[in-house]
Amino acid sequence: MTCIVCPNGCSLKVEKKDGVWEVSGNQCKRGEAFAVEEMTHPMRTICSTVRTIFAGVPVIPVRVSAEIPKERIFDVMNQINQVTVDRICGTGEPVIENVLGLGVDVIVTSDILKGYENAESVS
Repeated sequence: MTCIVCPNGCSLKVEKKDGVWEVSGNQCKRGEAFAVEEMTHPMRTICSTVRTIFAGVPVIPVRVSAEIPKERIFDVMNQINQVTVDRICGTGEPVIENVLGLGVDVIVTSDILKGYENAESVS
């Protein structure tokens, strides 16, 4: 596997011997930690968009506020796809709090709606 923790992009070899993960090819300890986590509990981030009711800005960008378990990506995306923003909101504001009880919010990553304080909504 290729480590993505830092710009080195080390080629890692990961093996489990006698119940212990052995990592080689890493130039730093962070690479070892990354490889073990990838093998035991991989985490990911999601960036997406949500619909709005504003004609001039039909979608706004969002992301999760922290990494989520890889196996929950599709579940979280299903929740994101059900959201329609009906208020002016900006960077960092949650559109879904504690999504699926994961302790992570889905937050706005743009202030594009801030310019639409008096904008018309979609009918």
